[in-house]
Amino acid sequence: MNYDFKVFDGKISGTREWLQKEYGGIRTGRAAPAILDGIMVSAYGSMTPIKQVANIGVEDARTLRVTAWDPSIIKDIERAISAANLGIGTSADSSGLRVTFPELSAERREQLIKIAKHKLEEARAAVRVSRDETWKEIQEKERDGTLTEDDKFSLKEELQKKVDNANGELEKAFAKKEAEMNT
Repeated sequence: MNYDFKVFDGKISGTREWLQKEYGGIRTGRAAPAILDGIMVSAYGSMTPIKQVANIGVEDARTLRVTAWDPSIIKDIERAISAANLGIGTSADSSGLRVTFPELSAERREQLIKIAKHKLEEARAAVRVSRDETWKEIQEKERDGTLTEDDKFSLKEELQKKVDNANGELEKAFAKKEAEMNT
């Protein structure tokens, strides 16, 4: 059996990382610095990621502290966060910016869970596509004569175990995010 699953494993790893990033951007009732990752600030004549102009830290369970490295751009950071329309409040003070996360309503929580489920389905679809591509490669190798029929079926079993494992990990990530949103 001479088949290497490195390409498949790499795609699955990429899918897992993508889902984690997507879940990091879904707001829960808790303060999470990852929600500000996609915000671009108009600073020094260009659009710059917020991480490159400020330090973001968790102050308490529902508050983030954004400390600009250059205090003159605090208003620009505040404008950028407000313009992102994330449903979070901002207030500037002498040492930076305080970002507060309001409690989630039951309706909003349901919407966020639906979004998280949709992201999970997208990740599952990516796993299926990767599985199908790998299975085609295995079948081609068998047609070319580099694999026996027995090898092909044992590789199919191994591939299915990897798919099941990947789907299980994606489910765990969803369950964790759902639990975060329900607390």
